[in-house]
Amino acid sequence: MASSEERVEDINSRRDERNRSTGSGDSGCHKDIPADTGCWTEWFDRDDPTDTGDWETLENLYIENPGKICNEPVWIEAETTSGRTPESAGNVIAKYNPMSGFVCLNKDQKGCKCHDYKVRFMCPLEFCRQKVCWTQWFDRDTPNGLGDWEIFNNLRNENPGEICESPLYIDVHSTNTNTPADYTGQNFYKFSLTEGFVCRNRDQKGRRCLNYKIRFGCPCNVK
Repeated sequence: MASSEERVEDINSRRDERNRSTGSGDSGCHKDIPADTGCWTEWFDRDDPTDTGDWETLENLYIENPGKICNEPVWIEAETTSGRTPESAGNVIAKYNPMSGFVCLNKDQKGCKCHDYKVRFMCPLEFCRQKVCWTQWFDRDTPNGLGDWEIFNNLRNENPGEICESPLYIDVHSTNTNTPADYTGQNFYKFSLTEGFVCRNRDQKGRRCLNYKIRFGCPCNVK
């Protein structure tokens, strides 16, 4: 098995090859990566190149995988689902950097479409050492009145010992389709670690709020 130094050297070599072949000017992708920089996430594959292309964007992956990706990765690695690098696959890549993620557009390819890609991110050591334990899902309110009020303090009082005082993450989904709240197209009055989640019916256009459930990511063994 290769050492961490050898793996990092290989990543730097791949980065240099990509920049030479594509003329990439993606910010954040030019410095060599010290071996003790951080840790890798798991691989993610959220999209297929069936429509406009393959969109493995950090914004969407961060929303869809709470607690699994740091908000400021130091590096990104992409390869096809069969294990080929973007360079060897021969695709023209639209975006490939740790701040935006990875995007391959079908319209940029000649006579073919993008391959299906997966990505992973390198995160700082502070994130690596952080162990997250998720609470159960809570659904204390329904949107029949003013809206759906999943207030943090109320949830803690109603569920003693179940929610930590200072959560690291908040995750909100609709109860009917389990859709992440950010993807429902609704407007939210509150959506924070310290206050919880509130969807008001008056803020929606032509409909009322969906019913939502909420959970919190806490430091393990802290309640």
